[in-house]
This record gives sequence, structure tokens and C-alpha cells, in this order.
Amino acid sequence: MNDHASRFGPERVRDDFVPKDAYHSRDFAELERERLWPRVWQIACREEELPEPGDYVTYDILDDSIIVVRNEQGKVAAFHNVCVHRGRRLTEGCGHLRQFVCRFHGWRYSLDGAASRVVDREDWGDTLQPEDLRLAPVRCATWGGFVFINMDPDAEPLEAFLDPVPAFTDKFEFEKLRFRWYKTVIMAANWKTVLGFFSEFYHVQQAHPQLLEFTDDYSISTAFGRHARISFAGEGAVPFRRSPRLPAAEEPSLKQHIVAFAETYRDQLGAMLSERHYEAVQQLRHAVPDDAPNDVVMAKWVELQMAAAEEDGAGWPAELTPEYIESSGLDWHLFPNTIFLHGFVDGVLWYRVRPNGDNPDSCIFDIWALDRYAPGKEPKLNREFYADWREADWGRIFEQDFVNIPEVQRGLKSRGYQGDRTNPVQERAISNFHRELRRFMQD
Repeated sequence: MNDHASRFGPERVRDDFVPKDAYHSRDFAELERERLWPRVWQIACREEELPEPGDYVTYDILDDSIIVVRNEQGKVAAFHNVCVHRGRRLTEGCGHLRQFVCRFHGWRYSLDGAASRVVDREDWGDTLQPEDLRLAPVRCATWGGFVFINMDPDAEPLEAFLDPVPAFTDKFEFEKLRFRWYKTVIMAANWKTVLGFFSEFYHVQQAHPQLLEFTDDYSISTAFGRHARISFAGEGAVPFRRSPRLPAAEEPSLKQHIVAFAETYRDQLGAMLSERHYEAVQQLRHAVPDDAPNDVVMAKWVELQMAAAEEDGAGWPAELTPEYIESSGLDWHLFPNTIFLHGFVDGVLWYRVRPNGDNPDSCIFDIWALDRYAPGKEPKLNREFYADWREADWGRIFEQDFVNIPEVQRGLKSRGYQGDRTNPVQERAISNFHRELRRFMQD
């Protein structure tokens, strides 16, 4: 990392300490611009955003802009979003087109990137070759219904990059999920600050105290190379029990915990469990007595979910077992900028966060609620954008985090603050990410 090696080397990060410069240093942000974003696999969109040939999504990351398009052969391809003539960008946002048209001089390109019209082509004689007239390609590959791009032609294959996450999560069938809602918000914080908020459960006991009535929130964070898994430490795949942090009181039944969970997450989050799942929980109220053994309650809960999904036509992941669900955890950090919470099977909450221009104190935060729908029953995709999170109704859980995020970013700049004192057990995903980020840029 040249002259920045001593300042930004991975050896400066410990399991219990992350230097603060990564969150606000313009030098660090410049290294990311040069050595991270042009060289790393990152999610550009989902495949269902490109249902027909000619459908496209524009993915912007700092000064680079990428067109992801479904071509006439039905395959997904990606190109740098720039006319090879004079550099005008060809697309913005998303939509449908039959060809790419430059609005500056009228050059046109087919969906496979080849120039189909060069105005007054004869003026160049033989100085322009066909390879000079193609849109610059970008590597793309898919996993779990997501389209990943990488601007580095020599980068490792996506399969190797993702390892071992697919082994823990593929049986959830992410590719069969569809958007329930899609929201983007500008946050007054560094992208890594926001990422850290959703990479650990350690803050639940303070920031989300209403969840403690039915959540034993103590967690374990485990690193898997560049990626990390966060799991509750209690027995079983889902820790529905009253938190030991609360004053001693009579423990409600498991059924009561599950009902409280469903009511709270439906009203305060609007994600992670589908409406169909919520209705199945309402059936659970009457399907088992309050004092039924926990294994009976869990079995009936799963049975009702599966039956509802099959009846609705959405189906249920055929190979899922309780052991697989437990081993997969609840929350994964997918390097560098993605978090997903998936443990309730038919509803997944997915985060993508990236820099907002040159300002290290601002980022673009995409939040996707993904549910499992019967084919044709998914809602029409509506991408919502907010310059300020206060412009929308997010629900109590998000609002509790959104209030804290800018205050953390401000505090990181204090002369009295040296860096994160990360919990080595519950926040290892954060320290692991910062170490791997520095190592990635160094290598």
C-alpha cells in the first residue's frame, strides 16, 4: 500500500480494536476508490429486475457506472456505462430499451455492446477497428438470484469469492425470492459505519430493548475468511426465550414468544417474515395449547408455514432441515458491503451499502425486503428513494438504528476516541471485515 502501509495495514486491526481512520480518513477512502471497488465482486441488482431482453439496471459506484442488461439471447451481461466516442453516459436508473443510444452524437450500440451506428463512420477511414467500437465489458455472474459485477478481468471467479457462504445458505433458495419492498436512503455516515450497525446483535439490548421480552440476544460472531456469520448463542436455531438481561420474571411459553415475535416484526420492521408466515403464526395460537412442549410447538409452527406456502403455490425449500437452519445462523456479512438476515426461511432482509461520492461522511444504503411468492403473485417492484430517512415510515426498529448512525459517525471524529473496542466474541464480524478490507487492498 506504498506510503500508507504503516497507517492502513491489516496488522493494526485486532479482534478487540479497529482504528477509527477507516471511517473518516479521505486517504483511506481514496485507497478504497483505487483498490477495492474496481477489483471486488459486488451486487449490482437482482435477476428479476431484468425479466425481458432489453431490460437494464444502472449500477453506480463512485465514478464508475455499470449497465447490467439482459441481451437478446436472454443472458445477463454488463458493460461500462460510457459511449466510446466522447464519454457520455448512456443510461441512468433502470428501464427497457432495444439498443443503447448516446444522446450527444447519436452513436448506437446493440444489447451485446457492439456499435450498430456510428454517424459519418467514413470520416475515420480505417483508423477505427471493430474492437474500438464495442462498449467495454464488465465481468458479471449470478448467485442466489443476485447479479454480481467485477471490473477486474483478472479477479477470482465469483464461486471462489463467495466461499463458504453458499454451503451454509443455498438450501434456502434465495433465487426464488422476490422484492416485497425496495428502499434506498442517504445516510450521514461512512458506508462502513452503517455496515457495522447490522453486522452484530450486541446492540440489541440497548438499542432495541422491546425485543428482549422474546429474544435471548447474546450472540456469537464467527469469521469465515472475508465473510462472517452472526448467530444467537442459545440452543436451537431460533432463541425464543426471555433475555436473561431482564429482571427475573415468569417465562412465557414458546408459543407466546413466537406470537410476540411475529406481531413485533410485522409492526415494527415489515420484513423477515412474509404475510403468509404471519398468518401461520395466528393459526399457531389455536393449534397447540400454551403448555405444549417446545418441540411440539416448533414442529407445528414449521408445519403450518410449509402448508401455507404449498397451498399458496410458493412452495417450500425441499432440503431444509432444522440442523441446516441452525448451522446457517441468522445474519451474514458478505464481503465487502452486503448484510443479509435469512433465518426465518420465507423472508430475507438484505442490505447493500456503498460510498456516496467523495464524502466519507455519506453513503447510499439500499434495503431490500425479499419474500417467497408463488409465481406471478409478487408485488410490482417500486424502488423508493429518500434523501433523509425521516421522509418515510420505516418502523420502530429501523428508526432506533437510524437515530444512532449519524451520532456514531460524529463521535468517531472526536480527539478523545482512538477506535472501536469491538467485542471479540459478539462483534468479530466487524473486526474481521476491517482486517480483511485492509488485506484486500494491500494484496
